[in-house]
Amino acid sequence: MILFVLDIDNTLTRSEWQHQHAYVAAMHALGILKVNDRWKDYTHHTDSFILKENYERNKPDSFSFSFIHQFEPVMLERLSQLKPVTPIDGAINALQEMNRAGVAHCFATGSLLTPALLKLQQAGIPYQKEVVAASNLVFSREEIVERAILKAKRHYQVDSFERIISVGDGLWDLKTARNLGLEFIGIGEKNLADFTREGCKHHHLDWTSFDINLWLNNSTSDAI
Repeated sequence: MILFVLDIDNTLTRSEWQHQHAYVAAMHALGILKVNDRWKDYTHHTDSFILKENYERNKPDSFSFSFIHQFEPVMLERLSQLKPVTPIDGAINALQEMNRAGVAHCFATGSLLTPALLKLQQAGIPYQKEVVAASNLVFSREEIVERAILKAKRHYQVDSFERIISVGDGLWDLKTARNLGLEFIGIGEKNLADFTREGCKHHHLDWTSFDINLWLNNSTSDAI
């Protein structure tokens, strides 16, 4: 069985602006006023880790994951007030094709969970909550992807997958796949130069050129 591990923001949904706006607004609302918005400065590109770094820059105490219980509803409220996100071209059809073909897939996002689910809902992306892994309890992308794979094993009732293919729009997605020994597909034009420089062998500007049958009929593992 083959498994696709799907990033969400700018991979399935056009949501970068809404996500960042709601995220920073929520920090400001909770007294985190000095925010480093140079996102590439951070070791881990996840909501939980970036929140931790900025929390400790602004607050006298150390960050605890319990703070996310307070933070997440505020971010969700801010996100719900913005223009709804839309799907990346071809994404809905690609997910529908996976469902029709019975192809295993799960979602691994650096976002917090409830904002991620709202973005999927707004964009009309078909999903099942039990195979969505977010950053609520971990900091690194690798941990999120590993949790998504574990959720997929439970959902599809398998002990292992013959091939696991990660799909994402960011250089951090490619590096995460490489660190975990997964195959990788890059999506989008924004980081194409980075993908090319890093030797990414599979890339689509959007999902309209993605053909699930090419992956189902190709048993050759070609990581990146």
